[in-house]
Amino acid sequence: MTVAHAIEVENLYKVFGKNPKQAVKRLKAGESRTDVADAGTAAVIDAGFTVSPGEIFVIMGLSGSGKSTIIRMLNGLHDATAGTIRVQGDTITDIPANKLREIRRDRVSMVFQHFALLPHRTVADNVAYPLELRGVGKTERLAKAEEILGMVGLEGWGDKLPSALSGGMQQRVGIARALAADTDILLMDEAFSALDPLIRREMQEQLLSLQQKLQKTIVFITHDLNEAMFLGDRIAVMRDGRIVQIGTPEDILTDPANDYVEQFVQDVDRARVLTAANVMERPRPVVTDSGGPRTALRQMRDAYSSAAYVVGRDRRLLGIVTDRDAVKLVRRGESALTSVLKPVPQSVSQDEVLINLFVPAVESQLPLAVTDDEGRLVGVIPRVTLLAALGPGPTDTSEITILPRPMPSTEIDALLGDSVDGVPTADSEGVR
Repeated sequence: MTVAHAIEVENLYKVFGKNPKQAVKRLKAGESRTDVADAGTAAVIDAGFTVSPGEIFVIMGLSGSGKSTIIRMLNGLHDATAGTIRVQGDTITDIPANKLREIRRDRVSMVFQHFALLPHRTVADNVAYPLELRGVGKTERLAKAEEILGMVGLEGWGDKLPSALSGGMQQRVGIARALAADTDILLMDEAFSALDPLIRREMQEQLLSLQQKLQKTIVFITHDLNEAMFLGDRIAVMRDGRIVQIGTPEDILTDPANDYVEQFVQDVDRARVLTAANVMERPRPVVTDSGGPRTALRQMRDAYSSAAYVVGRDRRLLGIVTDRDAVKLVRRGESALTSVLKPVPQSVSQDEVLINLFVPAVESQLPLAVTDDEGRLVGVIPRVTLLAALGPGPTDTSEITILPRPMPSTEIDALLGDSVDGVPTADSEGVR
């Protein structure tokens, strides 16, 4: 089934208590969560979002923010007090119980925080349980279970009881059981919160690896911002029952919607969230391979640089040319840069996270060249820019030498026959 949205949520409310309908009416009239406490506890207030097929959509917030209530409404474990939820185009609010069971069985699987494994069944039987409910034969369902156990790194553990497994392994069984149901949508409620930090990180990486292969639609609940930033294609931040911002991890980190979100993201590991595309600068100096050494020298002089990037007409990065090599070409009367091109010391993808750029930046005299999927030069990252992106940058960068000292601009001007009046020299400047 092809749909525009795997999940659609509109004007969703959930109130627990003696008079939930009245509480919703008062909330819609402008009263606060506290104001309506006499009528009930407003767990979710006017929530709305969509989740695209194949997306990991993370809902995060502190305890009591309403995030777990929302995910339980997405598969009907909690009835909505008001509002609409659609799963693959079909409304699941206020539908008959048999229809809801059908949607749970065929379209939506859930992974719980505390594993929820059946202790008296083997690992393979736990994984195969959704298939058993569908009436799949024992031989077929156990074979499928073993296949999926291999996918989550538990090959050979099928005949063990859950009590023989560590917490991380038990959670892998929970994920395998959800995958065995072969639904398009996975709901994961604080799935890794009970795990030790190292195992938790391993499980996060395992989930992303599985997602690359399976392309499920995943709604993931967490209170951990770093986990949300690592996993989410988009993130919804909740506070006191309301969604206060929805955006990509970069949006949340660099453009928080209010003071609450800004305080929330203060301690996030920016190096694991921001990418090269977020911090790169306009590439300069840049010359095409047909531009010739004189053009290259003028570009370098104006940028106070000792080298220039050389690209083809399609902007594919070909190499670099230094000022001294360009001078040699001018003196020899040659017009092609090809003979003196040097390979780019380091280039990185625009999608690379900053944590992976430090070693290349240290090893390279040039600013890091940033390229797109076609190898086109789209930006550069000077070392000082990389450092500044992670926090307060140095106030004085004059001591940071990224390139060898350029030739004096007067020498280049004389060679090119240009006037030097009003042109600053570059004797003590590195590339910018």
